[in-house]
Amino acid sequence: MSSGFEHGGTATGRQGKASPADIRRTNRALIFNLLFPAQRRSRADLGRLTGLSRVAISDVISDMLDEGLLCETGYAANPTGKGKRGALLGIDTSRLKIISIDLSHPQLIQGAVTDLLGIPQDCMEVALGPDNHVETDAIVQLIDQLRSDLDFGDVLGIGIVVSGVVQEGTVRDSTMLGWHNVELGPLLERQFDLPVVIVNDAIAAMLTERFFGQAGPDLIFTTFGQGVGTATLIHDMPVIGDHHAAGEIGHIAIDPNGPECPCGKRGCLEMLISAHALRERMRHHDARGRADVIRQAGDLFASALAMPVGLLDIADVCVAGPADIINNTFLEAAQQRFDAATGSSFHVRTIIRRCQVGGDLTLRGGAIAVIRRYING
Repeated sequence: MSSGFEHGGTATGRQGKASPADIRRTNRALIFNLLFPAQRRSRADLGRLTGLSRVAISDVISDMLDEGLLCETGYAANPTGKGKRGALLGIDTSRLKIISIDLSHPQLIQGAVTDLLGIPQDCMEVALGPDNHVETDAIVQLIDQLRSDLDFGDVLGIGIVVSGVVQEGTVRDSTMLGWHNVELGPLLERQFDLPVVIVNDAIAAMLTERFFGQAGPDLIFTTFGQGVGTATLIHDMPVIGDHHAAGEIGHIAIDPNGPECPCGKRGCLEMLISAHALRERMRHHDARGRADVIRQAGDLFASALAMPVGLLDIADVCVAGPADIINNTFLEAAQQRFDAATGSSFHVRTIIRRCQVGGDLTLRGGAIAVIRRYING
């Protein structure tokens, strides 16, 4: 499976000849892509797959080994028993680290030091007050604690996961945090002298599902929690949108007479079917009534996604959320609605499924976003 790390081509043609630095960066990305997250290949394999010369492969890989991006993981099989076996290369998870901070959960801030696969090595949490207010000072202090035992040169960067609209290093709008135009990225870069990548929580979770779950290069991924967020992957490229707000399906007004949303509208999807909203509604019902609430939520969710699914011809919809909400009742109702709304002779059946990756979904995605930015220069 291709890793799906995007990389730009060299500046050729009308833009002029590519610089040596551009070529080298592209070659690094090509090689890293072929190994991330868990492939093991020899130099000869990488040469055949990239079309690079033996000298170019050797030169780039030597630098990546020294940098701590790659390591030798054993030797290739030699069926003939003749000649020297080639060393296998893979992602080095022992040296370079990433600091990932997750601001997408109510009541707490999660932080971790991860390896290059986004797997947490050291975790910390900061409890929030009853108003869930997050101060930037609390983020700075948490990062300080996480990096205290790390060698500065071994930290690739800092990933920040946020619910809301993100544009580069600025959180444009986050109803959950109550933030508007908060330039968190520049603040942290000045403080720590490290690159900072801020990523929407649904995109972060989608990246983890893509590389460590069951997803292919085309996917619609939705997270259910305090809100409802969706991310879309097309040919392994996350869809961001002209105003960096793609995926804000939770703030599409479904019922103009519905409950008021913090965004200023009424009847937004997340006010109707977020985990918080559904639990509030289920409190007033018995077991049968609670099942009806979940069934109606699955139907409404699929109805809202039927148009983008049909428009983009996506066959894979993955949903992440608590087990009492995203259960078989929800999935069966949503699948039935998808089949009725999108089924045709020319559209492959869209399957809705529950994310099986497990915990630290968004926290790992924050680290993966840092890797994506780093390897692409």
